Amino acid sequence: MGSRRINQSGRNALTGRLRAVRECVLWLLRLRTRHRVVNRSMEPTASSGDFLLVNPRAYRNERPRPGDVVIARHPHVQSRMITKRVMNVADERVELVSDNLDEGQDSRDFGLLPLSLVCGQVTCIIR
Repeated sequence: MGSRRINQSGRNALTGRLRAVRECVLWLLRLRTRHRVVNRSMEPTASSGDFLLVNPRAYRNERPRPGDVVIARHPHVQSRMITKRVMNVADERVELVSDNLDEGQDSRDFGLLPLSLVCGQVTCIIR
């Protein structure tokens, strides 16, 4: 039983590394964009200083799903990008929340965000 758990753990680590390599290759091919986390609003998922690889084409043909981590334009300062988790999608609007509810702004502060401000799905976090 113990060796099975170790094998599964090793398999998960290998799968995670292969996924990260794949995402980095997609970034080199300019199919992903890179963003740097500058605050603590998404801890423990993403910390200040981490890099995010983002698929800007993820929502061209489908809508975000609850649980997705996305990059979006701040509704009041369009030049500012925010990283949040999708809580709910209703009509053409999305509810975004921080993983660290004590830090940063989210839909509790600025309300539902138009889907047009969602810029892509986070596919990889590089620490």
